[in-house]
Amino acid sequence: MDDETYAIELAGPDISPYKKGNTGFDYVTTFDSGVPGPHAAISAVVHGNELCGAIALDWLFRENVRPARGKLSLFFCNVDAYLGFDRANPQASRFVDEDFNRVWNVETLEGPRKSAELARARALRPFLDTVDLLLDIHSMQHPTAPLMLCGPLEKGRRFARELGTPATVVSDAGHAAGKRMRDYGGFGDPDGPKNALLVECGQHWERNSEPVAKQTALRFLLATGAVARDWIAPRLTPPPAAQKVIEVTHAVTIRNDGFEFVEPFKGLETIDKAGTIIARDGQTPVTTPYDACVLIMPSRRLGKGQTAVRLGRYIG
Repeated sequence: MDDETYAIELAGPDISPYKKGNTGFDYVTTFDSGVPGPHAAISAVVHGNELCGAIALDWLFRENVRPARGKLSLFFCNVDAYLGFDRANPQASRFVDEDFNRVWNVETLEGPRKSAELARARALRPFLDTVDLLLDIHSMQHPTAPLMLCGPLEKGRRFARELGTPATVVSDAGHAAGKRMRDYGGFGDPDGPKNALLVECGQHWERNSEPVAKQTALRFLLATGAVARDWIAPRLTPPPAAQKVIEVTHAVTIRNDGFEFVEPFKGLETIDKAGTIIARDGQTPVTTPYDACVLIMPSRRLGKGQTAVRLGRYIG
């Protein structure tokens, strides 16, 4: 089933009131408590067709969120793509020229290539360099239980546990096609104090992705100590079941034309036996490397060089 067949139950907010911000960067607003502490930030619309993050940030603005210590920033990333969202063709606004969440290699940012997404990433980079703790809000192609992507490092797993939501945590190294924003710079340094999380709140346009985005944002603000507990508590709902962690061991990168899955996988399916064929990359079978292999976010964007699916197993 393709993304376009899913009902669009959400409406993206008007974010034009946030364009000017107060930082010198379009669509970036920073609140400074005046009290020493880290710079925490929440980002939305890294992909223009992912609406729940924009809804969550708009809600935080309207609720007059303010930090109790350090700084708190709310920022919208791929705004051009978001502003091009068309309910009649919702997948088309994922990006303008290329995936904003694959350009965060220093070599790419400082290289000669040009695109709308690279221009925006280069513009945001000086701001992002000041951020200590990041929550990046996303959604998924298929109706799948929410996921917290914490990166490959123990500090990311620890940060995810401190939030306590969603119930499923995925520890992974990203994509061969390029580095994600959550892995950029100090976020990806195992010995550095900076840290970042990426939450996948559910299917792009399903109604339930909105409360997941809001509740994850609140728990990020609570875990970082950025916002006073007294402000957060009345808005907070009980956490989900105890978290389980999936360690990604393989990312299946498409090598050939004509990649196809053998079944319409949606994500979090557990394949019992090692060696089970799950897809064909051209004429090459793609098989599970071990028993009880979990499929993470199988894609329907099946072009060469893209990640078709990640393979992992429950740990701990």
